[in-house]
Amino acid sequence: MRLEYFQMIDRVLAVDPDGIRAEALVPDASPVFEGHFPGHPLVPGVLLVETMAQASGYLLLHRLGFARMPFLASVKEAKFRSFVPPGTRLEVTARIEHDGSGYAVTRAGVTRDGQRICDAELTLRILPFPAAELEATMRAQAERIGLGAAARA
Repeated sequence: MRLEYFQMIDRVLAVDPDGIRAEALVPDASPVFEGHFPGHPLVPGVLLVETMAQASGYLLLHRLGFARMPFLASVKEAKFRSFVPPGTRLEVTARIEHDGSGYAVTRAGVTRDGQRICDAELTLRILPFPAAELEATMRAQAERIGLGAAARA
C-alpha cells in the first residue's frame, strides 16, 4: 500500500471473470498515521473502502479487457469489524454480483489471517476512459500488481 498515493493493492493473487483475490500490505509508517490517530495509528475506514473499490475496479478492468473504466458510484452495507494497525498483511476479495446497463455491483471484503475486517456492496459505473493517458496508467498499474500474470495462472 502506498497510502498517500491511494495505491492500495500490492499484488493480485488470483483473478477470473467473476472474482479477484489480492494482497495489500499496510506500511509500517505513513503520513496518514500521524493524524489517525496520534500514538495509536490505524488505517482509516475510508481507505479500507477504497481498497475494496480498487480490487473491484481491477476485477472489472480484467473482465472488460480494459475497454472501459470503472468508477465507484456507491457503497452499501459497509461493516467494519476490527481495526487495522500499521504492518498488517490484508487479503482483499471482490465478486461480481451484477454487471449490466453501464453498472456493476460487487461484494467485496478485507480479511487479516482469515478474520473478517470489513465488507461492503459496491456499485461501480462503467464509462469510457476519459483520457488515453488514464488507460495507459491503469494498464501499467495493473501490470505492476500482477493482474495479467494472475489471469494467466
